[in-house]
Amino acid sequence: MQFGSVPTVDVDALTPEDFLLDVREDDEWEAGHAEGALHIPMSAFVARYGELTEAAPADGRVYVLCRVGGRSAQVTQYLVQQGVDAVNVAGGMQAWEAAGRPVSDGKGGAGVVI
Repeated sequence: MQFGSVPTVDVDALTPEDFLLDVREDDEWEAGHAEGALHIPMSAFVARYGELTEAAPADGRVYVLCRVGGRSAQVTQYLVQQGVDAVNVAGGMQAWEAAGRPVSDGKGGAGVVI
Protein backbone atom coordinates (compact mmCIF):
# COMPACT_ATOMS: atom_id res chain seq x y z
CA MET A 1 0.00 0.00 0.00
CA GLN A 2 1.40 3.38 -0.92
CA PHE A 3 1.44 5.77 2.03
CA GLY A 4 2.79 8.72 0.06
CA SER A 5 -0.69 9.66 -1.16
CA VAL A 6 -2.22 9.57 2.33
CA PRO A 7 -2.89 13.00 3.88
CA THR A 8 -0.44 13.41 6.76
CA VAL A 9 0.14 15.95 9.51
CA ASP A 10 2.85 16.38 12.16
CA VAL A 11 2.01 16.10 15.85
CA ASP A 12 2.95 19.77 16.32
CA ALA A 13 -0.03 20.78 14.16
CA LEU A 14 -2.58 19.13 16.47
CA THR A 15 -4.66 21.11 18.95
CA PRO A 16 -6.49 19.87 22.07
CA GLU A 17 -9.79 20.22 20.21
CA ASP A 18 -8.81 17.82 17.41
CA PHE A 19 -10.58 14.45 17.21
CA LEU A 20 -8.06 11.63 17.64
CA LEU A 21 -8.58 8.02 16.58
CA ASP A 22 -6.08 5.50 17.99
CA VAL A 23 -5.94 2.26 15.96
CA ARG A 24 -3.34 0.42 18.06
CA GLU A 25 -4.14 -2.90 19.70
CA ASP A 26 -5.56 -3.18 23.23
CA ASP A 27 -2.24 -3.82 25.00
CA GLU A 28 -0.69 -0.75 23.35
CA TRP A 29 -3.71 1.39 24.28
CA GLU A 30 -3.70 0.21 27.90
CA ALA A 31 0.03 0.99 28.30
CA GLY A 32 -0.49 4.60 27.21
CA HIS A 33 -2.63 6.76 24.95
CA ALA A 34 -3.62 10.33 24.20
CA GLU A 35 -6.34 11.42 26.62
CA GLY A 36 -9.72 11.74 24.93
CA ALA A 37 -8.80 9.69 21.87
CA LEU A 38 -11.27 7.15 20.49
CA HIS A 39 -9.79 3.65 20.52
CA ILE A 40 -10.72 1.21 17.76
CA PRO A 41 -7.98 -1.37 17.04
CA MET A 42 -7.09 -1.75 13.38
CA SER A 43 -7.75 -5.50 13.68
CA ALA A 44 -11.41 -4.74 14.49
CA PHE A 45 -11.79 -1.48 12.59
CA VAL A 46 -14.13 -2.47 9.77
CA ALA A 47 -16.46 -4.33 12.16
CA ARG A 48 -16.49 -1.38 14.59
CA TYR A 49 -16.61 1.42 11.97
CA GLY A 50 -20.01 2.58 13.27
CA GLU A 51 -18.39 3.61 16.56
CA LEU A 52 -16.28 6.12 14.65
CA THR A 53 -19.21 7.54 12.69
CA GLU A 54 -21.15 8.00 15.94
CA ALA A 55 -18.28 9.66 17.83
CA ALA A 56 -16.56 11.76 15.16
CA PRO A 57 -17.64 15.36 14.61
CA ALA A 58 -20.04 15.56 11.67
CA ASP A 59 -18.01 18.05 9.66
CA GLY A 60 -14.71 17.61 11.44
CA ARG A 61 -11.44 15.98 10.62
CA VAL A 62 -10.31 12.67 12.10
CA TYR A 63 -6.63 12.46 13.10
CA VAL A 64 -5.50 8.82 13.02
CA LEU A 65 -2.73 7.53 15.31
CA CYS A 66 -0.89 4.25 15.77
CA ARG A 67 2.59 3.61 17.19
CA VAL A 68 4.71 4.99 14.32
CA GLY A 69 2.32 5.73 11.45
CA GLY A 70 2.03 2.60 9.28
CA ARG A 71 -1.26 1.17 10.53
CA SER A 72 -2.78 4.62 10.86
CA ALA A 73 -1.83 5.37 7.25
CA GLN A 74 -3.77 2.27 6.14
CA VAL A 75 -6.82 3.26 8.21
CA THR A 76 -6.57 6.85 6.97
CA GLN A 77 -6.57 5.60 3.39
CA TYR A 78 -9.66 3.47 4.11
CA LEU A 79 -11.46 6.42 5.76
CA VAL A 80 -10.67 8.76 2.87
CA GLN A 81 -12.14 6.15 0.49
CA GLN A 82 -15.31 6.22 2.66
CA GLY A 83 -15.52 9.99 2.24
CA VAL A 84 -14.24 10.84 5.74
CA ASP A 85 -11.93 13.83 6.20
CA ALA A 86 -9.10 11.81 7.77
CA VAL A 87 -5.42 12.58 8.25
CA ASN A 88 -2.57 10.31 9.34
CA VAL A 89 -0.47 11.60 12.24
CA ALA A 90 3.17 11.22 11.18
CA GLY A 91 5.25 9.29 13.69
CA GLY A 92 2.17 8.22 15.66
CA MET A 93 2.26 7.91 19.42
CA GLN A 94 6.06 7.79 19.42
CA ALA A 95 6.11 11.30 17.93
CA TRP A 96 3.31 12.35 20.32
CA GLU A 97 5.36 11.25 23.33
CA ALA A 98 8.62 12.72 21.93
CA ALA A 99 6.87 16.08 21.47
CA GLY A 100 6.06 16.12 25.18
CA ARG A 101 2.35 15.52 24.71
CA PRO A 102 0.67 13.80 27.67
CA VAL A 103 0.36 10.01 27.59
CA SER A 104 -2.24 8.50 29.94
CA ASP A 105 -2.70 4.96 31.22
CA GLY A 106 -6.44 5.64 31.56
CA LYS A 107 -6.23 5.12 35.32
CA GLY A 108 -5.01 8.55 36.32
CA GLY A 109 -1.33 7.76 35.86
CA ALA A 110 1.32 8.47 33.28
CA GLY A 111 1.35 6.03 30.41
CA VAL A 112 4.08 4.75 28.13
CA VAL A 113 4.14 4.08 24.41
CA ILE A 114 4.94 0.46 23.59
